[in-house]
Amino acid sequence: METKSSSIIRKPAFRIAIVAVVLIGLYAFFAGTYNRMVQLDENVQGAWGQVENQYQRRADLIPNLVNTVKGYAAHEQATLTAVIEARAKATQITVDPNHLDEAALKRFSAAQGELSSALGRLMAVSESYPELKANENFLMLQSQLEGTENRIAVERKRFNEAVQTYNLQIRRFPQAFLANMFGFREKAYFKADEQAATAPKVEF
Repeated sequence: METKSSSIIRKPAFRIAIVAVVLIGLYAFFAGTYNRMVQLDENVQGAWGQVENQYQRRADLIPNLVNTVKGYAAHEQATLTAVIEARAKATQITVDPNHLDEAALKRFSAAQGELSSALGRLMAVSESYPELKANENFLMLQSQLEGTENRIAVERKRFNEAVQTYNLQIRRFPQAFLANMFGFREKAYFKADEQAATAPKVEF
């Protein structure tokens, strides 16, 4: 037969067990939510790194391309200079992956758009020089440039998808409270302007 004293002892123990379970559950929720937001934030930063890598790859192709064109169309100096200047401007503008806000991405996109436009004019100039169009090095650079433009488009899409997943996570209830508490802020999408969104036309 259960005594009154043993019943009194069990009640506090039961309450403590319930409190412990609740605290463990809350900890698991907070820790899991925080870690998930950290992971998604890292995914966004990684995706942005891939976007920058592809733009840098394009920038690395340009000096050789300009030198090749110059060998056949040296008097097209204005077009060549425009490409060189646009490349210099584009490579100077970088975006801190920890601050992917709309203003920073807009500046980056505008500079890359100017470079795309200058490259488009350079490709148009090449149409007037049959020997240049037949040059093996020029053809190889055209192919690499076209491939890079396609990769840029792919990485931009992946970046925006990563941003969407992250933004949804930190805006949902009740995750939004934790996001605000720990300083997780919405990130901007990469919106390429018309020049940046259109790869320079390459014809063989």
